[in-house]
Amino acid sequence: MRVLITGGTGFIGSRLALRCLERGEHVRVLAKLNTAAERQNAEEIEGRGIEVAEGSVSDGQATRRACEGVDVVYHLAAAQHEANVPDKYYYEVNVDGTRNMLAAAVECGVDRFVHGSTIGVYGIGRDGPVGDDSPLEPDNIYGVTKLKGEKVVREYFDKMPIAIARISETYGPGDRRLLKLFKGIARDRFFMIGGGRNLHHPVYIDDLVDGLRASATSEAAVGKTYVLAGPRAITTNEMVEAICRALGKALPRLKVPLWPLMTMAVLMEGALRPAGIQPPLHRRRMNFFVKSFKFSGVEAKAAIDYQPQIDFFEGAALTADWYKHVHML
Repeated sequence: MRVLITGGTGFIGSRLALRCLERGEHVRVLAKLNTAAERQNAEEIEGRGIEVAEGSVSDGQATRRACEGVDVVYHLAAAQHEANVPDKYYYEVNVDGTRNMLAAAVECGVDRFVHGSTIGVYGIGRDGPVGDDSPLEPDNIYGVTKLKGEKVVREYFDKMPIAIARISETYGPGDRRLLKLFKGIARDRFFMIGGGRNLHHPVYIDDLVDGLRASATSEAAVGKTYVLAGPRAITTNEMVEAICRALGKALPRLKVPLWPLMTMAVLMEGALRPAGIQPPLHRRRMNFFVKSFKFSGVEAKAAIDYQPQIDFFEGAALTADWYKHVHML
């Protein structure tokens, strides 16, 4: 089997690429190399024999070339956390880029298209945990454009077999996003903001990769949209406890109220962003202590027999070991 992974130099894409390679598949990735992490991932997967095509999904010619001779497309490329870029950029990548990939896949006769979306299409659940059937109320440009990207994907449901996987907060070896939290706890610099009772529903990278690969083979997944999350939702307090246990650290005692810092974040955004300055404190960063998710997994179980295995307490220990191994902690 020949597979194409867009965004294949990112955390999820690179781990998926390596798994596909281990299963004897020919792997090509289409990705940009904008960050040190992306360049490191590109070196790793290219060194293993994976074909790396540098380019953007916004480039119609690049997407056409990338899809040639491919059986399965995993579309994971997205504009997500880019700072100081206009909203137009998110539309170009997450909406227009998705349309480019779909058109190229149809033209090249791709057998299956797996679209990687996000639980960000639900918003953050300020008034209680959001679940599989909650209203779609994205609260930032990333979620807004990913939701519009899903609508584009559904326009192609009658043109080829497609599955839409809404990916939950993903962690594990290779992840650098949660590294800040691990470092903060390891160095006794973390403090809880708010009560810590909001819910996260993280998914360990190996479980997610299994779900994505099953999405490319299950007939029941065609035309379906479902969430890929971990075995259970956990509170922020539980997440911190798991990381403390993995690092051999005591639980942080300092807690501060949420509202003063949230107010400060809003003021900083209003004062600094119009001047093109990334505020050191902003609402999206505060959302870690606000957002709340809890998914049933019923749709994913029915579509691809998805049964995630790694609980966050186990996954945090594995992640901490990897951080130590690569000298990040």
